[in-house]
Amino acid sequence: MRILLLGTAAGGGFPQWNCRTPNSLRAWSGDPAAPARTQTSIAVTLDGKSWVLINASPDLRSQILANPALWPAQGLRHSPITDVVLTGGEIDFITGLLTLREGHAFTLHGSAETLATIDANPIFGALPRDRVPRHAFELDAGFEVLPGLAITAFDVPGKVPLYLEGQGSLAGRRGTTVGLEITGGGRRVLFVPGCAAIDQDLCARIDGCDLLLFDGTLWRDDEMVTLGVSAKTGQRMGHVSMSGPGGAMARLAGLDIGRRVFIHINTTNPVLAADTPERAAAEAEGWHIPVDGEELHP
Repeated sequence: MRILLLGTAAGGGFPQWNCRTPNSLRAWSGDPAAPARTQTSIAVTLDGKSWVLINASPDLRSQILANPALWPAQGLRHSPITDVVLTGGEIDFITGLLTLREGHAFTLHGSAETLATIDANPIFGALPRDRVPRHAFELDAGFEVLPGLAITAFDVPGKVPLYLEGQGSLAGRRGTTVGLEITGGGRRVLFVPGCAAIDQDLCARIDGCDLLLFDGTLWRDDEMVTLGVSAKTGQRMGHVSMSGPGGAMARLAGLDIGRRVFIHINTTNPVLAADTPERAAAEAEGWHIPVDGEELHP
């Protein structure tokens, strides 16, 4: 199994387009210790020819340009992207679908809730069902997305996308926020870009995996409040923090995990800079902070 980390930052990327917090200013200045990153998306393959895109970020076109493995390779029109799998309806997970509208056929996979959100917006009519069929996956029921490559979606604690808040029919429903268990080539990978809390069920699923790609949005729960850029805590946004007694590093410390990687890292998170004490602390706990374009072999 090969995994391309197309983008590793949270919504808005790093630096976020309107952000002047100290962390973002380092990226704006071109500081090599704080390189820019695009919004989180990965691509997975077993044979290097057919690729499954997981989440379609607003930065998808630039991510394809930066990764030759995803370039057209035959005929007049072609893409090695055969399938797109969504973990939710967040803007930074689905906007890139519109980049894939120019005549390319692929299968779109998502929970019934996520696909209903897409189908309710007429702009996604640019991806007609006869060319882009929808597959609504069932939670905890695996499906083969490519020969030898299977995916199982599972519910994780989270929240509905911001633009759907207040629509009570979706609030708290299973399937609004999911993680993915990806198996193939004798490897098991967990992809969880958004998670509000780490419970025992999630720990049991993660334990023993070869690679964990996990929500690293904020270093601490009150990070954005302390910086004065938002009144929202991480919990309010549906993200568990990296640090603290209830954070990802502490809650997952005792599990058997082959490799631990934080993704979906917010522009305010100090771990994005290589020379910060927070980066050192995360690495001391065995976590890798990636940059865009890394290729992982679980």
